[in-house]
Amino acid sequence: MWVKSRIPRAAAAAAAGAVLTAGLYVAPAAAGTHGSFIGRFGETTAIASTVPANGDINPYGVAVVQQSQGSLHEGDVLVSNFNDAGNVQGTGKTIVQVAPDGTVSQFAHISPSGLPGACPGGIGLTTALVILNGGWVIVGSLPTSHKGTVFTGSGCLLVLNSEGKVVETFFGHGINGPWDMTAAQAGPFADLFVTNVLNGTVAAAGQVVHRGTVLRLTLGTFGDAPPRLLTTTRIGSGFAERTDPAALVIGPTGVGLGTGGTLYVADTLASRIAAIPGAVTRPDSAGRGTTVSTGHALNGPLGLAIAPGGDVLTVNSGDGFIVETTPSGQQVATHLLDSSGSPPGAGALFGLAVAPHGAGVYYVDDATNTLNLLH
Repeated sequence: MWVKSRIPRAAAAAAAGAVLTAGLYVAPAAAGTHGSFIGRFGETTAIASTVPANGDINPYGVAVVQQSQGSLHEGDVLVSNFNDAGNVQGTGKTIVQVAPDGTVSQFAHISPSGLPGACPGGIGLTTALVILNGGWVIVGSLPTSHKGTVFTGSGCLLVLNSEGKVVETFFGHGINGPWDMTAAQAGPFADLFVTNVLNGTVAAAGQVVHRGTVLRLTLGTFGDAPPRLLTTTRIGSGFAERTDPAALVIGPTGVGLGTGGTLYVADTLASRIAAIPGAVTRPDSAGRGTTVSTGHALNGPLGLAIAPGGDVLTVNSGDGFIVETTPSGQQVATHLLDSSGSPPGAGALFGLAVAPHGAGVYYVDDATNTLNLLH
């Protein structure tokens, strides 16, 4: 459970002259601005359970398959699980594949034994989940032991082929608790943008430290060989992070690459969206980046995605809302996705992705262990 203060949304909406109906808040459009992306949607549908045969729960990462290859089918959605059947965080080992009609299959079950490379500490799949051209699936691992009370290592990024087999691991090079990730690809080269949340958090024993990072890993994909790590650059640093008895760890989470090469980061503890300019080419760290938007409807943002048109979509850890923010920082719409728990919706939402053709937003709900669609 995530415990955070609630936002008085009805009062805020009324003060702004906005409309609040059926959980959907749409800010009045400023002169010359476009309408909101999520403002056109009014329904949420549970597509399928994300619990595989071994009982793994707590779905985190979401990635839409863009092209069929191997076991991957265009339009399906991959979901990574962070908890095992006993609800122990940092021990989930499965990725499920969900078709738009609700058909579910297990894409991968990753065992810590027999890996083709090191993954310090073991396996506990996070929100960091992307699919590269050629059907390469990359997922983050932040492992624990002793019923989720001990971090066992820095984790890694696991590279799977299109049949769900781990063929490579990326570890070290600043990778330390990979929490979320996005990717950009041009020809044979790909950039992974990875947030990391274990830099000094364990030693701080629950106190906030400002050591969260964003790494850019540049990969080469040549022929049928697995992607090869070419360079690693720290492009963001100093983000707030801490361990948490309920949420395990809190730190910079969702990332999304916008127009002009700006990387947007969900700075969870600060309840803000940060921007790192020139993320694809910059040779050094932008620190905590510039603040795009903070507070108001943002309430511990976790997952992040870029909407068609360039707006930033985030889901809150402090309540059950999705928030749409323009690159200029205007929060233009929210929608209630989950109202369970206490406080309502807290800790239920993590990964999200825009559905093909902009038909909606896929998101996972940890309270129900389901993949859902806002449409």
